[in-house]
Amino acid sequence: MTATRVLVTGAAGFIGYHLSKVLLGRGCQVVGIDNLNDYYVPQLKRDRVAQLRGTAGFSFQELELVDRSAVAGFFASGDFGPVVHLAAQAGVRYSLRNPAAYVDSNLVGFGNLLEGCRQRRTPHLLYASSSSVYGADRKLPFSVEDPVDHPVSFYAATKKANELMAHAYSHLFGLPCTGLRFFTVYGPWGRPDMAYWSFTEKILAGETIPVFNNGACRRDFTYIDDVVESVVRLIDTVPSPRPSLDEADRTAATSHAPWRVFNIGNHTPVELMRFIEILEDHIGKPASMEFLPLQPGDVEVTYADVSALQAAVNFQPETPLEQGLGHFVRWFRDYHHC
Repeated sequence: MTATRVLVTGAAGFIGYHLSKVLLGRGCQVVGIDNLNDYYVPQLKRDRVAQLRGTAGFSFQELELVDRSAVAGFFASGDFGPVVHLAAQAGVRYSLRNPAAYVDSNLVGFGNLLEGCRQRRTPHLLYASSSSVYGADRKLPFSVEDPVDHPVSFYAATKKANELMAHAYSHLFGLPCTGLRFFTVYGPWGRPDMAYWSFTEKILAGETIPVFNNGACRRDFTYIDDVVESVVRLIDTVPSPRPSLDEADRTAATSHAPWRVFNIGNHTPVELMRFIEILEDHIGKPASMEFLPLQPGDVEVTYADVSALQAAVNFQPETPLEQGLGHFVRWFRDYHHC
């Protein structure tokens, strides 16, 4: 890596923690910020930060990105180069109950961050988008060349908005921006609101797990180490402007501005019932299941075409689910002493 000091927003989050840890291990300094909110148990976030504080080169500040003046002051006084923006209000189903949280964090907060990057002349902004932007698209696998105009959740709509906001700043101010469309990221130190965590917790406790769409969903589960390796390689892959790009050659993934988007997925959809079988094997206990219909905002399948990522950084995620879930279950038992 050529970058020596990187700002990671959402450093107390799942991906932010792992990215910060890898960057530190590769000799970078990491400036981490997070608001440590209570969307899920804050103690997990504090435990992640505690792990990072034990490493030389890491500094941390609690900051609300929705606070425009605080963000402006932070960027004015900060000392860092590339910015990896992972702070966001996550969750598809929660966006049905509390859309205001997504407006504040994913729209207002992201707008404040973009302006901070503009004022600071950030050399490269990478930001978390989501596979959910593909919404009702039935063409598989999902390609970055595909239009993403029909989100089926408000969360997805805010992520699509982030891509458009970033493009506007790239076009107007020359800010190099790379969008990261993550596909169902899992692994140790993961998120309690995700199925792999909640299913493990319930199976161990002898509780019934909800199986939506009657088990017919398929997900492109992507192991955290593969996600982080993709992001680290992309930090040095700075988009360049293409002023000569012909209108006829422009697609949903190409622009005259220094702006790109990438799918970061395992390009191997796994059926939900197979996912549960693997969990049962690693836990050593069968699951009690309640079969339910597809939930509002959910999609039946996610499947990443990662050819653009492979071409850009000569890497693509490929950790088998059997291996990745094994790592998660072992970490879960150790963390919870169960």
